[in-house]
Amino acid sequence: MTVKVRRQRPRRRVFWALVAVLLADLLALSDTLAVMSVDLGSESMKVAIVKPGVPMEIVLNKESRRKTPVIVTLKENERFFGDSAASMAIKNPKATLRYFQHLLGKQADNPHVALYQARFPEHELTFDPQRQTVHFQISPQLQFSPEEVLGMVLNYSRSLAEDFAEQPIKDAVITVPVFFNQAERRAVLQAARMAGLKVLQLINDNTATALSYGVFRRKDINTTAQNIMFYDMGSGSTVCTIVTYQMVKTKEAGMQPQLQIRGVGFDRTLGGLEMELRLREHLAGLFNEQRKGQRAKDVRENPRAMAKLLREANRLKTVLSANADHMAQIEGLMDDVDFKAKVTRVEFEELCADLFERVPGPVQQALQSAEMSLDEIEQVILVGGATRVPKVQEVLLKAVGKEELGKNINADEAAAMGAVYQAAALSKAFKVKPFVVRDAVVYPILVEFTREVEEEPGVHSLKHNKRVLFSRMGPYPQRKVITFNRYSHDFNFHINYGDLGFLGPEDLRVFGSQNLTTVKLKGVGDSFKKYPDYESKGIKAHFNLDESGVLSLDRVESVFETLVEDSPEEESTLTKLGNTISSLFGGGTTPDAKENGTDTVQEEEESPAEGSKDEPGEQVELKEEAEAPVEDGSQPLPPEPKGDAAPEGEKATEKENGDKSEAQKPVVFRASVTRFGFR
Repeated sequence: MTVKVRRQRPRRRVFWALVAVLLADLLALSDTLAVMSVDLGSESMKVAIVKPGVPMEIVLNKESRRKTPVIVTLKENERFFGDSAASMAIKNPKATLRYFQHLLGKQADNPHVALYQARFPEHELTFDPQRQTVHFQISPQLQFSPEEVLGMVLNYSRSLAEDFAEQPIKDAVITVPVFFNQAERRAVLQAARMAGLKVLQLINDNTATALSYGVFRRKDINTTAQNIMFYDMGSGSTVCTIVTYQMVKTKEAGMQPQLQIRGVGFDRTLGGLEMELRLREHLAGLFNEQRKGQRAKDVRENPRAMAKLLREANRLKTVLSANADHMAQIEGLMDDVDFKAKVTRVEFEELCADLFERVPGPVQQALQSAEMSLDEIEQVILVGGATRVPKVQEVLLKAVGKEELGKNINADEAAAMGAVYQAAALSKAFKVKPFVVRDAVVYPILVEFTREVEEEPGVHSLKHNKRVLFSRMGPYPQRKVITFNRYSHDFNFHINYGDLGFLGPEDLRVFGSQNLTTVKLKGVGDSFKKYPDYESKGIKAHFNLDESGVLSLDRVESVFETLVEDSPEEESTLTKLGNTISSLFGGGTTPDAKENGTDTVQEEEESPAEGSKDEPGEQVELKEEAEAPVEDGSQPLPPEPKGDAAPEGEKATEKENGDKSEAQKPVVFRASVTRFGFR
């Protein structure tokens, strides 16, 4: 009996050891469940987290403040961030970088690069010949791209979140301006990768604000549509958004609240920064006037003095929002000379008179894009720090024709809270109440291609075709498939932005190139030679506009079908044939598409092709695509989209093999899918 007990002790020890390991794994897992959001503004950022037991909380920085200046000071062996960097701006203005987000994704000849250089002449911008962009030249040995500087800031925001949460954090949702194009969004994603962050989504800051508003007013949303206008004037830009809230029926969770972005208008350069620069220039003129006749240098030539004046202009703008006048004063502005001058609100409003005239512009743009009138807007809500300027509110109130402007939202933190709610919803570690978000495409995207047509016997000409993939104010995320039915050889097509007529001439110059990329397909002719007896169903290009608003071309493939007799004896042979892929070149899903791709499975619906009308026989099809799961590792056969160019009544191979009642009936069988390499 004693021997028997001794034999069981090792088993018990192993059992308890396994239990201990399992508990340790569970505890370790719970320590890495937190997610974060970063509301990345031009002047400051707000960071929020969600972790078990801590629902949606704003992170306090090292100075116990709820917002952190987006400023970086770079030295040879040191880096300073936030308030520490802001204090260094006076001592070392050349090495202190701010408002660098305005340079993201922009080439050296972009007007915003010249504008940045004019605003901040202390910074030396050098040309990067490889990327056609600019670098910050801190010293002969030290230079950084705007993406690298943003990566440092995001890494700092991550450290703040981890210190506050007391655990490591990798998953994040980052806000971006709604007017960011593809190049600017990819620049933010690149910066996040440098910071070691896994971006769950780039969410538009106006959408994040609308989500925060809806989440905290869930009970007020019903089946009757409510149209709310959010007017967001921040430091660097102004955005006006029209949002519709309504209860809708969903397949997964029944009736749920939904927000839909209906209209968007924006002004890239209208904001608090431009007001502060006007004040700085005014103060510099007053200081020079005080020293007139003393043969003193122009204060504008002294970077440290201009940094002091900009800081004082920021303070002055804030104080004048609540007072009719205020005394600007700086000790030892330049050459140990103190500066003191009285500035009134009237003077400030005169300095910015042309800026205030631009306040109604985004409102009109938003109404036009939503095809709505002001009578349909129930409330106008103010967001952003610059909306606290009384003149802004006065002009806006007159423009919208309402009795009052809504101030029932935290203008500084709404976007951060909405983004962290979305982070929790996207994370597998948390379960939140569903809130359907339907964002809208601001810049339409289309495909352009040229092919040879025979107008008369023996007379050939080139025809240029356009097909809109994602239309303006259409919802996203979504996938689309475009089918080229008239090609049997290698060809190229271009992915471009669509009609940008809603942008002004200056905005178009800032926008940059309207060509996204050119796709060159190889191996099309070889695929037709390989399957000469099969019917071609066209060359299918699969596009994905993910939750972050980033476009990717997942794959391009040639599809062939043949009519066969479905009999039990032939099923095994046909199945083998159907599972054969001739992979000429790799064209799999990009890493970004895998990370940010939507998991929503949508039934494919035919959508009419937009653009030019085709002559009889032209069949370029544009369709929404069902979600195709892709496993890691080797590239498997892509699942067939539902209804993909197949006549009614046709069935996929798997369904044919499982449905015995349909045996012996002739069906169309997809024999092969050939993927092409593209570059």
